[in-house]
Amino acid sequence: MQTSSLVSRDLASRRCEIVVVGGGITGCVTAYHLARAGADVLLLERHDLNTQASGRNAGSLHGQIQHEPFLHQGEAWARGFVPALELMRDALPLWDGLGAELGVDLEVSRRGGVLVAETGDQLRDIERKVAVERAAGLPVRLLDRAELQEVAPYVSGRMAGGELCPDEGKVNSLVAAPAFAAAARRHGAVVETGVDVLDVQRRPGGFRLVTSRGTVDCTQLALTAGTDLAAFGELLGVRLPVTAEPVQVSVTERVEPLVPHLVYFAGEKLTLKQAGSGALLIGGGWPARRDRAGNPVLDPASLRANLRVAVTVVPAVARAQLLRTWVGVGNGTPDQSPLIGRVPSAPGLVVGMFPYMGLTAGPVVGRAVADLLLERDPGRDLTPFRPDRFAT
Repeated sequence: MQTSSLVSRDLASRRCEIVVVGGGITGCVTAYHLARAGADVLLLERHDLNTQASGRNAGSLHGQIQHEPFLHQGEAWARGFVPALELMRDALPLWDGLGAELGVDLEVSRRGGVLVAETGDQLRDIERKVAVERAAGLPVRLLDRAELQEVAPYVSGRMAGGELCPDEGKVNSLVAAPAFAAAARRHGAVVETGVDVLDVQRRPGGFRLVTSRGTVDCTQLALTAGTDLAAFGELLGVRLPVTAEPVQVSVTERVEPLVPHLVYFAGEKLTLKQAGSGALLIGGGWPARRDRAGNPVLDPASLRANLRVAVTVVPAVARAQLLRTWVGVGNGTPDQSPLIGRVPSAPGLVVGMFPYMGLTAGPVVGRAVADLLLERDPGRDLTPFRPDRFAT
């Protein structure tokens, strides 16, 4: 992972063309494309790079509508989510070539994702979701019990069937954002970590950022720090209702090849995949808790439930020794769609954030943010993602 060695000096009273706030995948991709275009860009991160949502997830590359919100919000919501789904769809093939482009092995593997149903009712729910996805052009297909066993013989024989999404996969989330940041620096970007942005002020012709290491004036500002977007929005008079909920992920010892796919379960929260090292990564959004000081900490009840679900779906998981569990952040929006675009009430401000599955969409979202800042056509309609759509 990238470390605080990127911190070089106090910012004093610096001036630059563009400031990107947030050192996760979206911010680092944005800085990379800006620097490649020759822009004067400064990226600021409060902690180290990649230490929040982008680096603490299980590394899933998603390409389908997630089943839990589909169940809770319905088919009309799912059809409205299709523009966001298209961002993920377009990002997936980009991941295949990014390792060579950045000069880093990102451990990308796209062998497909399998959503597993245990009961006939669950399979019928999946069938409804598949219909929406196929209408949107996704190459997904419904699997009966026999087809599921043929595709994923490691899955419990009790399962009734499922869905195959052939484009899904995994990436090493620990290295992706830092690789973009390093490439951005090679192209001339300045990347500063350990910088807390204390205030953001609108000024004639741009913005002034008051930080823990000095002030920065810029003409344009990109806000990509998902966890802090709501607070930054308040400073600028823009409602950006982004939540930050603690979630946890677990990893086992290395085991023999077992799970080639990204596995989900229609009955309860689950993502299960096997890293290139052989370790099993078990997640799915099970909540962590907060201690009395408000710090996110492990929730043992969530851990037990997550492991129970994993073993229910893939019984051989029970033979693997658990090594550790860590707490990450799940950033969300009220409609579960991204915030991408300029903010008309704050000229020069661009927002970029994709809820829950931001790692997957990062290469596309960061590029779109950079295009907006460079006044280039992003090549897609970003209207559904207007950051000010929640204004009252």
